[in-house]
Amino acid sequence: MSMLLIRGGHLYPSDAGASVIPDGAVLADGGRIVAAGPTADVEALVAPESRATLRTVDATGAMILPGFVNPHWHDLFALRFPFKGALRPATDRGDVAAFMALGGDMPQISMMFDAFTDQIDRLTPDEAVAIARYSMWTQLRSGVTTLADVGSYNRPEALVTAARELGLRAVISTWASDAVCAPGESRFRRTRDTDAVLHRIEALLAAAAADPDGLVRARPAAVYGTNMTDELGAGFRDLMDRYDVPFATHVAALRNEAEAMRTYYGTTGIRRFADLGLLTDRFMAVHCGFADPDERKLLIDAGVHINHSPAKYGPVGESTLTETRVIPELRRAGLDVSLSTDGAALPVGGMAEAMRVTWQSYTEMYADPTEVLPTDALAMATSVAARGLGWADEIGSLEPGKRADVVLIRADDWRYLLNPRPLEGFLTLGGSADVDTVVVGGEVLVAEGRPTRVDEAVLQAEYLRAVGAFSVRCLGVDPDAVATRIRRHEPRRG
Repeated sequence: MSMLLIRGGHLYPSDAGASVIPDGAVLADGGRIVAAGPTADVEALVAPESRATLRTVDATGAMILPGFVNPHWHDLFALRFPFKGALRPATDRGDVAAFMALGGDMPQISMMFDAFTDQIDRLTPDEAVAIARYSMWTQLRSGVTTLADVGSYNRPEALVTAARELGLRAVISTWASDAVCAPGESRFRRTRDTDAVLHRIEALLAAAAADPDGLVRARPAAVYGTNMTDELGAGFRDLMDRYDVPFATHVAALRNEAEAMRTYYGTTGIRRFADLGLLTDRFMAVHCGFADPDERKLLIDAGVHINHSPAKYGPVGESTLTETRVIPELRRAGLDVSLSTDGAALPVGGMAEAMRVTWQSYTEMYADPTEVLPTDALAMATSVAARGLGWADEIGSLEPGKRADVVLIRADDWRYLLNPRPLEGFLTLGGSADVDTVVVGGEVLVAEGRPTRVDEAVLQAEYLRAVGAFSVRCLGVDPDAVATRIRRHEPRRG
């Protein structure tokens, strides 16, 4: 791999000092960063004999950022038709609050999550890969260079294949559920063999450990405490220890969760994870906004990692941030708090949108514009998130020795006029669609918003065919309705 020089941009390396270099550059060799700093200093390091093969990207008028690290995502694009997706009416006037809203309908959520486990296996391998490619492409296109799922409505092996084909770093898990909290019942009910669930994630962990290029990793994840027996939790702890990997789960995510957990399991989710020995500094607590004071102490004492998806909450009726202010308080107490996108059948706010909502909402909650600075929001989407994945030695910042994962965002139009802080302008008026260039390991995978490895039109066409076939065959969607909606997105002929 030839040397790559990205020069002349407004560099935000997301290092420990939150450096800002208005005329900065990044030099990479063999996929790793050799230098990052003022353009003149970095260019001086290029030996004369290397200039003939040096690839240079002119970043004048752009920001140079670390690649975004999205540590909590789900590929749900197979559900594009029935799951609040393509079959909705054009008008929004008849919308009603769904199962995640108003504190959460916990039995309905638990039943749905458990049903996903068996539905995933009904995807054919070809359908699964086509859907994964397109879903993961939308993340890469919006600046995500490292993507970690907490279970997906897709085959894990398909996600691995798609990540490698796209050139994206990925941490893959399984949709793990062996229990359900059914409506009208007062105790959880086991739904499948725990050993089989654990075997599946262990096979994934073993395959990732043998990955030849280090692009793909794996971690165990519980889709929700409402869907996990104690035996499954103990198995997760064993896998964490044997494979030396982090663990992730949704916990204390909804107002009604604690009461439901007491009803079905006899204790709250955070206390249960602590009793199972899972609450450590390798634990990623997703959406953790409804922890009581004693649970907050457990989280702080264990040094867990908190992750939330602020751009997603309002549209689905979750009040994770503003109802309790627990997550900002945990950050004030010293815990790492990172950002993510979550997932849905339709594209949700990307990492850029998550940064903007965090910057605006935290400062509003505390009436203090310094509570989260733009560079803090960037760190939460890059270096802090990398720590949560246990990958901070390789990714998350633009520093010598790390992987050359870089995002360029144009910052030279009317939104940035006379503003010496382009990141601030971006978080005010920018978004995912402004991402121009994405580099992973020194390879340019997106240039001027277009993929360099794959054909975007082909990705879309293959995705539409796969999601259409699966929706008709397995989800009972009317074939005429599928055909009509897909036809609208086919390229015009003549």
